[in-house]
Amino acid sequence: MSRGLATVTGATGFLGRFLVPALVAEGWRIRVLARRDVIHPLWRDLEVEVVPGDLGDDRALERACANADLIVHGAGLIKARSRAEFFSVNEQGARRVAERAEGAMLLVSSLAAREPGLSDYAASKRAGEIAAQALLGDRLTIVRPPALYGPGDAETLPLFQLAAASPILPLLAPRTRMAMMHVEDAARQIAALAGREGGPTVTLSDRRPEGYGWTEVFQAAADAFGRRPRLQRVPDAVLAAVALLGAVGARRSAPMLTFGKLRELTHPDWSVSPDEQITGLPPARFNLTDGFLHTVQGYASSGVRFRKPPLQQAIRC
Repeated sequence: MSRGLATVTGATGFLGRFLVPALVAEGWRIRVLARRDVIHPLWRDLEVEVVPGDLGDDRALERACANADLIVHGAGLIKARSRAEFFSVNEQGARRVAERAEGAMLLVSSLAAREPGLSDYAASKRAGEIAAQALLGDRLTIVRPPALYGPGDAETLPLFQLAAASPILPLLAPRTRMAMMHVEDAARQIAALAGREGGPTVTLSDRRPEGYGWTEVFQAAADAFGRRPRLQRVPDAVLAAVALLGAVGARRSAPMLTFGKLRELTHPDWSVSPDEQITGLPPARFNLTDGFLHTVQGYASSGVRFRKPPLQQAIRC
C-alpha cells in the first residue's frame, strides 16, 4: 500500500542513492529533483519520477514539491570554496524547499550541526535546520546522521587506499570519539522516520553510539585488507600545513581539508547520547569491522584498484 508521494532532493548523492530504495521499501512513491540523469544499479527495478533541475531553479522546485505528501530534503554541500557558498545551499536551499512544502518535511542534516562554531559547514547545516523549523514547526522532522561510509563513497576512499598500502597509518586526535554509520543502515532508519509526526531532532548512529577512536577507525580499515600497519601520531603542524594548502587552493576548487574540517576531525566528542536518539528504528546491521569490509568489497566490485595515495590525499581522510 502506498503511503503517498515523497519528493527527494539530493537523491543522486551518496546517501540519496540508498535512501530512495529504502523509501520505496517503506511504501512511498518517489519523485526526485535531479540535475543529471538518474541511472544507478540500486534503482534498476524502481519507478522514479524525475524533475530536472536544482535548488536554485524556481520552476523545477515548484514542480518537484507540488502535491507531495512528504519532502525528504537531503541535498547539500559537504565542501565549498567559501562560507557564502555553504550557506547558499545548506541554509538557503533548506529554506527554499521548506517554503514550498505542502505536507511534512524530513530534513537530512548532519551531526556537525550540533557544533556550529567549528566550521562553516557545521554552521550552515545548523542554519538550515533553524530556517526550516521557523517555517514548518511540527511539520518538520530533523535527522542528524553521523559520519557515513559505504560502497561508492568518494570522500572516504582515500582512507581505504591508505589502509591498503601504507606500512604506517596516521593517528589523529587520540582523544576524539566519533559516532559512525554504514550508509545502508542510515538510509533504512531515515526511511523509517519518514512520515512520522515532527518532533525533537533525531541523531543516528550504529550499535556504538559512544563512538570510535581514530585508532579503531584506521585499524578497522586495515583489517579489511588483512593488514596490521603501524599507527603514527600526526603532528598538529602537519595537519595545519595541509589545511593551509587547501585554503590557498580554495579559489580553484573546493578543498576537503580546511581549518574548519580540521576542527571537526579533532573535536573530542562526536558520540551520541541517549536523549538525542529515538526508539523504534530498525537496528543497525553493520558494525565498523563488517561495514568497512563491505565497503571495500563494494569499491572492488565497481573497479576501484587500491594503490598508495599521495601524501596530501592520504592525510585528508
